[in-house]
Amino acid sequence: MDPLVDQRSFVAYGPSHWAVLILLTAVAVVLAWLGHRYGGTRTALVVGRILAVVLVIVHVPILIYDLSPARFDIQHSLPFHISDLTWMTAAYGLWFRRQWAFALTYYWGLTLVPQAIITPTLTGPDFPSFDFISFWGRYVLVVWAVVYLTWWVGMRPNWGSFAFAAAVTVGWGLLVLSFNAAAGTNYMFLNGKPDNPSLLDIMGEWPWYLGVALAIGLVAWALLTWPWTRHQDKNGDRTATRQ
Repeated sequence: MDPLVDQRSFVAYGPSHWAVLILLTAVAVVLAWLGHRYGGTRTALVVGRILAVVLVIVHVPILIYDLSPARFDIQHSLPFHISDLTWMTAAYGLWFRRQWAFALTYYWGLTLVPQAIITPTLTGPDFPSFDFISFWGRYVLVVWAVVYLTWWVGMRPNWGSFAFAAAVTVGWGLLVLSFNAAAGTNYMFLNGKPDNPSLLDIMGEWPWYLGVALAIGLVAWALLTWPWTRHQDKNGDRTATRQ
């Protein structure tokens, strides 16, 4: 193998992966800190709209490119993964500040997206390739959107949000599972585990790992909901946004 070619290939927890993790964490911390200063101000509205536009500018060309005849592959090009939906709900939530969009972005962005960040399925060339930027762009921006909506806008999850996100996730999963069976695809890894190492490897074989993953995910979502709801008063959720 040509060592120069090998060096240009993405390697999990190689230099580029660590750079992404550090950048993701640093910007998230700074965003949360700035939220205490600018939350609820005109600046917060402007920043949210800018983030929404950035999400669209980054992801729509990628989506169009993946669906183009030269690029299209039914195994990978369709926007059926949760990560494909999360950037859409994030952009909508950033612009319109709707609770349902925040709920999906919050739960998906803080549990399902980190799985892809920790155990990336990227096997193509390293930075600055198109595949590298498109892969990490869809995840990093979503996490920052969650931080912004929580700390700048003041949106909070509640048990209604939890139930809504769970219902949407299970419903979408059943639809994708049916599509996978008909088309021979494996979106959301519902019909088989990914080739690269992942958390699914410790959850048993198919189809049992689906139930285990769902149970663990719901527990994680409950833990992400409880700290916010236990401080709410008897009047209900204090979110500063419209439902």
